[in-house]
Amino acid sequence: MVLRATKRMPVILDARVLCGSGGGPDKTIINSPRYLEADGYRMRCVYLRHPEDAGFDALRQKAEDRGVDLISLADHGPFDWRVVPRLLDICRRENVQVWHGHDYKTNALGVVLKRFWPMRLVTTVHGWVQHTRRTPLYYLIDRLSLRFYERVFCVSDDLFSACRKAGVPSSRCVLLENGIDLNDFRRTHTIDAAKRAQGIPSQRFLIGAAGRLSAEKGFDLLIRAVDRLLTSGLDVELRIAGEGNEQAALQKLIDELGRGERIRLLGYCSDLRRLYEAMDIFALSSLREGLPNVLLEAMALEVPVLATRVNGVPRLVEDRRNGRLVESGSVETLVEGFREMFVDPSVRTRYAQAARQTVEDRFSFGTRMDKLRVAYDQLLRESGRS
Repeated sequence: MVLRATKRMPVILDARVLCGSGGGPDKTIINSPRYLEADGYRMRCVYLRHPEDAGFDALRQKAEDRGVDLISLADHGPFDWRVVPRLLDICRRENVQVWHGHDYKTNALGVVLKRFWPMRLVTTVHGWVQHTRRTPLYYLIDRLSLRFYERVFCVSDDLFSACRKAGVPSSRCVLLENGIDLNDFRRTHTIDAAKRAQGIPSQRFLIGAAGRLSAEKGFDLLIRAVDRLLTSGLDVELRIAGEGNEQAALQKLIDELGRGERIRLLGYCSDLRRLYEAMDIFALSSLREGLPNVLLEAMALEVPVLATRVNGVPRLVEDRRNGRLVESGSVETLVEGFREMFVDPSVRTRYAQAARQTVEDRFSFGTRMDKLRVAYDQLLRESGRS
């Protein structure tokens, strides 16, 4: 059943450019409507994607499983402004009152569309992590666009500081960290049982990772670190879930090292929970990050984590209390951290329990959505539209 917008149910339009099956921000977007509608908001999600990119089907299925209908809009590249009239039609048809952008293009589009349709502008800054030759231009477009936004939600402290430096007033910046649905991410299997289900010997030490296969994730360093552990005689295995433009290069590295039996690229996985539960350690080897959802998910499922000390990660992982932090960009620091956690099961147990508690106390999805709702309420009160 399609709900019709009314004055009693303001409409939020979340807009995002998509490549492939999505990432952490998309988990947040498709999980949000059920929380917002309970608080009197109707949320619509529109995705701009290339017509030949089949990855959207996986995200659409995830959304349908949660009762969310995604709007798909053909987008042929960064400067395909033919999407403007189509988005304007959607804003008018849905009676959109708040535009919520999630990247440089939807932020720029929001500024343009507001000239033709009266709505409030908000955005979530997830962080630029995949650097290309066009990245400086995208940064510039984003910085210019953000100055027109009435609320700029930042998922980590470093992004908050970056937005302030870009000229966004402090009164418009809001720290809104990612959150996890604690009911969805609750351990239901022991490590041994989860390993059996994955076809992994119970005595073998499983290191797991997940994310977009791109250079800033540092998966090449992780692969080399596990290769060293194997060379030293440790019975370990590495499984990496995800897809991306570095997949061929990473597979080539694995083949060159002769580690195809112990280091595996799993490709896209629609549900990572069973894999998390089989891990002895979840590894985050990134060179740049905001506040990654995969790290929150692993911690919520009581998986001991080893992560690089980058950007927003230290707000989540406190070294040697609820996980292990190491310096980024180094195979040696990864190897050292793994060895330390490998030799002492009691340390891993302590990290895992503290990790779950951290997510429960500070990073639940319900708490995040309460903060977002309060921001929407305030914004619409300011316009007299509540």
